[in-house]
Amino acid sequence: MGINPILEHILPDFLEYWYHGGWSKFTRIFWHFLVFEFTRYIILDYLIIFWRWLHRKQRAREWEEARQLLYANNPFISILVPGKNEGKNIYKLVKSLKEQTYQNAELIVVDDGSDDDTPIIGKSLEKAGLITKFIRNDVRGGKASAANLALTFATGEIMVHLDADCSFDRDAIERVLVPFYLDENIGAVGGNVKVRNYDLNLATRCQAMEYLKTIGMGRTTTSELGVYKIISGAFGAFRTDVIKGLYGWDIGPGLDGDITVKFRKSGYRIFFEPTAICLTSVPINFKILKKQRLRWDKSIIRFRVRKHNNVFAPNAGFEWGTFAALFENIFYNVVLDIMWWLYIIDIIINYTGSLQWIIPMNIFLYLVAGYAQMFAYFLISERKWEELKLWPYVPFMTLYTGLFLRIVRTRAYYDELFFRKSYDDPWNPTKSSDQARANAF
Repeated sequence: MGINPILEHILPDFLEYWYHGGWSKFTRIFWHFLVFEFTRYIILDYLIIFWRWLHRKQRAREWEEARQLLYANNPFISILVPGKNEGKNIYKLVKSLKEQTYQNAELIVVDDGSDDDTPIIGKSLEKAGLITKFIRNDVRGGKASAANLALTFATGEIMVHLDADCSFDRDAIERVLVPFYLDENIGAVGGNVKVRNYDLNLATRCQAMEYLKTIGMGRTTTSELGVYKIISGAFGAFRTDVIKGLYGWDIGPGLDGDITVKFRKSGYRIFFEPTAICLTSVPINFKILKKQRLRWDKSIIRFRVRKHNNVFAPNAGFEWGTFAALFENIFYNVVLDIMWWLYIIDIIINYTGSLQWIIPMNIFLYLVAGYAQMFAYFLISERKWEELKLWPYVPFMTLYTGLFLRIVRTRAYYDELFFRKSYDDPWNPTKSSDQARANAF
């Protein structure tokens, strides 16, 4: 049977080729996209959106009841801000926090061996009463060390960890606290991190879209499924008694995901609150971004594959939610990354003569998927009209996520699996990395 004359006139050549090729050939070649990526990032996300819409009235009622409980209890909270060379950001952070709807808080800032004007600015803000306690480490100990030092001074019932270079919607602190009153078993809550400098260039726009998809939508989905696996260090809230009982953060990189897994292994529920909005500035070029992602991706191997691999073993403390959370993380990042390279080799070897049709269709599929993902987040976003400015740049995401980030990720996994390169990362002082290596952190 020939193709419909109308379709023949309208369809591009590569679509016409696949029309004739049939469904079996299409699925044989694009199985990786159909089985894993389309299912996980399109179908599942839309099912979660539909589920949330069906229960929106009940959720709104429960949320308001929890909000009233929060203000009835009015818990004193500790806001911890560890950092190095953050002098240019501290005042803006303090100003953002002073505008918050929830104010029963202390603010503890730790300067981790800065060589800029952080000590002068921090002490002046403390003297003015804008910072409750300013602490300085003359010798840098690393972010985990600084956060743990701040934790020793924390007296609040709930501890909120922030990055100094972030700003927040006026109700962000309130919204990250409310979930603790939805369920007494919630031990930690993650806020929704978005890109503040998204309009700077192509690199920041790509990261902004990535954050919307992987944090805004991705963590909404995993939280609903009970497999939410990482609370961003930029904005997260923790029960103080629990985090002190866990002895705080272990040496990173990857300390954000590590502390989340420690909470999970202790039996507490982890919750993502998409309406608690934190804005952060991301790397302004791909060279800086590559360094950041090499560090982040190594942590998956270091903490998920090695340090916390006991969550996969049957034992008295085995918990299906924790197992599923780490399995999903390792499978979709590490296993599928390896499978993708094997898939590419398979296509090149077995379908060399069809590459002129395969490559355009692959680009087309990911383009459609990219817009479907952006529309999914559009449905739940509080900034939907502002984020529409990113939509013209969706075509670049095929190269950004499908090639650039994949190559960086593969390099990070290789370096960490075979050479444990994370211990050599200058992000931590050498003495801290040596201690982490000795203690298998």
